[in-house]
Amino acid sequence: MLTSGAKRGMPEYCLIFDKDFNLIGFKNTHILSSMRLIVYVSFFMSIALVSPSKLHAQNNKPFTVVIDAGHGGKDPGNRGNSYYEKKIALSIALKTGEILKIEKGIKVVYTRTTDKYITLNGRANIANKAKADLFVSIHCDAHNSDAYGAGTFVLGLHRNQDNFRIAQKENAVIFLEDNYEQEYDGFDPNNPESVISLVLMQEDYLNQSIEAANHIQQSFVKNLKRKNRTVKQAGFLVLRNTYMPSVLIETGFLTNTKEGAYLNSTRGQNEMSRAIAKAIMEYKSSLDGTLFSGLVMDDAAEQDATDESVSAVIYRIQISASTKKIETAPYNFKGLSPVTRIQKGSLYRYYYGNFISFIDAKSAIKNTIAKGYKGAYIKAFKDGIEVSITPEMKSN
Repeated sequence: MLTSGAKRGMPEYCLIFDKDFNLIGFKNTHILSSMRLIVYVSFFMSIALVSPSKLHAQNNKPFTVVIDAGHGGKDPGNRGNSYYEKKIALSIALKTGEILKIEKGIKVVYTRTTDKYITLNGRANIANKAKADLFVSIHCDAHNSDAYGAGTFVLGLHRNQDNFRIAQKENAVIFLEDNYEQEYDGFDPNNPESVISLVLMQEDYLNQSIEAANHIQQSFVKNLKRKNRTVKQAGFLVLRNTYMPSVLIETGFLTNTKEGAYLNSTRGQNEMSRAIAKAIMEYKSSLDGTLFSGLVMDDAAEQDATDESVSAVIYRIQISASTKKIETAPYNFKGLSPVTRIQKGSLYRYYYGNFISFIDAKSAIKNTIAKGYKGAYIKAFKDGIEVSITPEMKSN
């Protein structure tokens, strides 16, 4: 455990490491404004100690998914149409985990398996201790209109009042904690300015968080024909302290009569959990090229990817993903060239290079990471279409 300054009665700020010196958590305290920058710099230096390989699944270890059922215990969540968000979220979370456990190379960790209250920091600590590759927090939304549809969120600044409202509702759970002001460093769910400090904490993982969220959102739309509320950014406190790609899912609106009944039903929970599990497996596949067996992929092009000839494949390094369309000039990507932009749905992905072998791309990724793209990883393309990377391709 490392600590910084208790001078003049200032509370300690603690970074918590395991026996292998992996950062697994920290103790939030109320820090004077003049010290805030120092703490952030120290914090990011500690993150640098964590290998970039933590950002994606590796062949020599399981891909660990932490599934967080929102709310629980004394925190019921929203009560739209007299339903209990905490019960619905738990059911979907457990069902999602059971589906994922079918797959080889997947390890599932739950933040809760019963009707139990867990603090927001406690949920993040579970994920960090598990050294998770992905954190998924499951919730249900509410609104005073007849709004409906499923949405996914990553940590970021609110772009509109609706996004702030959703985050404000989920963050308000900290008021159930006696020492919330100290535990969350004076964070105020009702103050939009409090979110600015949150965004810095997940910056290194933002690209892959967006990728995972996009897989989940597209799964809702493609497989369940749900209304597409798109991938958004908002200041969710539960995502702040997780040191891995992290996504929050609003599965739908309990306040909508039809949608609330669907989410409260066995059928609705089964369908939502299957769509989430499938998306998680597709996200994992996009990172390490492995195909999964327990859930059949609908896209025939992806199923046939292993039959593609290696000679016609080119490799690119994905360096960014954004909802913004950015000119692919070198000055926008820290001097990297060439950069290719590919749009899929509402998301733009940016790739560096056109390498004829996986080995060449693997060599180039070191320079890419050195330029600050810590979440960079390799993707394969044939005839302009993304294909899975097979073990044979990795040897060429």
